[in-house]
Amino acid sequence: MVHPYPPRLRDFDYIGRYSYHLEFTTFDRRPLFEATENVELVRTQLSRACTEKAFAVAAWCFMPDHLHIVIDGLRDDSDAKRFVSVFKQYSGFYFKQARRETLWQRYGFDRALRDETERMFAILYVIANPVTAGLVSDPANYPFVGSDLYSWDELRQMSDAVPG
Repeated sequence: MVHPYPPRLRDFDYIGRYSYHLEFTTFDRRPLFEATENVELVRTQLSRACTEKAFAVAAWCFMPDHLHIVIDGLRDDSDAKRFVSVFKQYSGFYFKQARRETLWQRYGFDRALRDETERMFAILYVIANPVTAGLVSDPANYPFVGSDLYSWDELRQMSDAVPG
């Protein structure tokens, strides 16, 4: 069976100082990220994978049944495919140890971001997710959204800079 997500780019090796918008869905779309302890467990493994694989998280948002992140490669040898594999392996393993259940669906969504403008729009999309879903009226009031690179003031300035 063909998975429902677009295939990875054939002529792109996913290695280097590139940015990506990634989305991972929980197994059977269970609302596992309504619990703070589950989010913290996965955030710890996200930080670990970023440190090991030379990535930074420009934006993250744990929705009840999925995770959005925008990551930036920090070195010429930053390997996004390896990052995804390690992150899902670490988080899935520790989640299974702690909760006795499977964390992730098999496939995820990835998009290589072409330039700084596309990266900014992806960051704003991720940050606005809880507002779009009707969970809060201001993303700063949602407990499971943020950035490891930008303050809320910087994110708001980005948002204000978007035309329209």
